[in-house]
Amino acid sequence: MSTRTHAPTDALDEVADRAFRLSVPALVGCSALLLLAILASVTQGAAGLPVEGVLRALVGGLPGVDVAQTLTSTQEAVLWQIRLPRTILAALVGASLAMAGAGYQGVFRNPLADPYLLGVSAGAGLGAVLALGFGLDLSWGPIAALPMAAFVGAVLAVTGSVLVARGSFRDPATLLLAGVAMAALFSATQTYALTRLDETRSREVLSWLFGRLATSGWGPVTLLLPYVLLAGAVLWLHARHLDVLRLGDDEARSLGLSPARSRLVVVGAATLITAAAVSVSGLIAFVGLVTPHLVRLLVGHSYRLIVPLSAVLGGAFLATVDIGARTLVAPAELPVGVITAFVGAPFFCVVLWRRKAGM
Repeated sequence: MSTRTHAPTDALDEVADRAFRLSVPALVGCSALLLLAILASVTQGAAGLPVEGVLRALVGGLPGVDVAQTLTSTQEAVLWQIRLPRTILAALVGASLAMAGAGYQGVFRNPLADPYLLGVSAGAGLGAVLALGFGLDLSWGPIAALPMAAFVGAVLAVTGSVLVARGSFRDPATLLLAGVAMAALFSATQTYALTRLDETRSREVLSWLFGRLATSGWGPVTLLLPYVLLAGAVLWLHARHLDVLRLGDDEARSLGLSPARSRLVVVGAATLITAAAVSVSGLIAFVGLVTPHLVRLLVGHSYRLIVPLSAVLGGAFLATVDIGARTLVAPAELPVGVITAFVGAPFFCVVLWRRKAGM
């Protein structure tokens, strides 16, 4: 009896383990890229900060470490109150979107899937329009009205997609089509609401819709971090299920895995982490598409590697993009989503051509 109970789980682990190969060089390389991107993002900008002074300040900030500081009081204020919170926020948003993209691609077995399926972006955008343009106040405790409204809009859109598809996780195509329909409905409502705003408020909302990481404190970081840890852990723990789902639903069931339950958990975690990221940064597209693809090129097709490495590389990618957003048209600032679109759209075309050519 005991053997029958554990055999499917053992077989599932065996299949997942065959697809898993720890790649230490890839992990070290991605981590080094993230640290370099964070250091570059912290030191570069309208007010440049010396690398040595920043390193001394960061090391001196560790508990029990005493290092002589060389930054002026103004530079320290820029580092701790503006530059570092913004950089950490960029890394967390990039990690969130990248992990969500890996989860969606695994669930739908479609490398073109990204976090903006299921109407997440359209729902969050509508929430932002209502909060910024019409003063909708959904603030809760220390959480401001804008991120809360965006979060609620994203969750409503995803819930609508699931209800329209009648929870049809056994047929990913149905859920995708429901997401497209829900996104169209929310986008139309969002466009109508924008036409009812005056010019000043309309510009403010459009700026948010293109993505922005500007922050003057640690509030957005502390808001997003719990969602990154919680949903990221769920996605990582279910990565081996994504490896098994690649074999097909019948094979997964024969190995003791419930495809529907696994898809529900992964889609729920990916949507939660996406909505949380959108609520603090606006709409930043293509991070969830580009990053998992780059990781797949480095380490192969095991999601036990793709999910964690996507988090690291996604953080490095968006921290680097944010440098360009702050410096390319200085003293003005480009929306981060504009740069990710310039990078992601050609990348999307290349992926599409490779799939069509069977490469």
